[in-house]
Amino acid sequence: MARDIQERIKKLIIDGRLPSGASLPTEPELMELLGVSRNSVREALKALQAMGIVEIRHGFGTYVGPMSMAPMIEGLTFRTVAGHYRGEDSLLQLLELREAVETGLIARLAGRVPAADLAELDAIVARMRTEAAAGGVRAETDRAFHATLHRGLENLLLSEVLEAFWDAFHRVRTDLVAAHADPETTVRQHEEILAAVRDGDGPRAERAVRDHFDNIRDRLRSSGER
Repeated sequence: MARDIQERIKKLIIDGRLPSGASLPTEPELMELLGVSRNSVREALKALQAMGIVEIRHGFGTYVGPMSMAPMIEGLTFRTVAGHYRGEDSLLQLLELREAVETGLIARLAGRVPAADLAELDAIVARMRTEAAAGGVRAETDRAFHATLHRGLENLLLSEVLEAFWDAFHRVRTDLVAAHADPETTVRQHEEILAAVRDGDGPRAERAVRDHFDNIRDRLRSSGER
């Protein structure tokens, strides 16, 4: 019953083509529209809020939610941490999931990244080199490189999924292991990815991305052996 009400509320959003932030019918209106009790409506709305589909603003009403990847990030993070403490290689599994997506996309980017994005990537790599000389490349800089690189795909859903994988992986890694990177290796691998993409060499770009993930995987395994 609760699941059915959730689906019917989602259908209202879809059929009405309602954007994020749009106002939804009030609880009494939903009760009448759906023919269900107040408790049933509230239970359904709370579940939808947990999924980011609706946003309940107490004293103001219910609105279409941001439809973000936040629930996916929380689920991936919890699943990975729980698996780790059960003795599973869950962090490596999460890394492989991200690797599969990124290596599958990189050949499509080779030779197709706009000039403005290439210039921004050059600036990010230069910043990496400055940070490396000071002791270590910041995670935010690494993240900016990948986000800018994949922006060329012009696919918002892909970008959001990759961001979700990134968030979950780095939140879990920070909590569970201390896998310190060699700054020079980090810079060199990003330079190689960028060079291959700029040259339009798909196979070379894919090898560069795989080398990058192999390096992360080796560090995670070494950290786990300590």
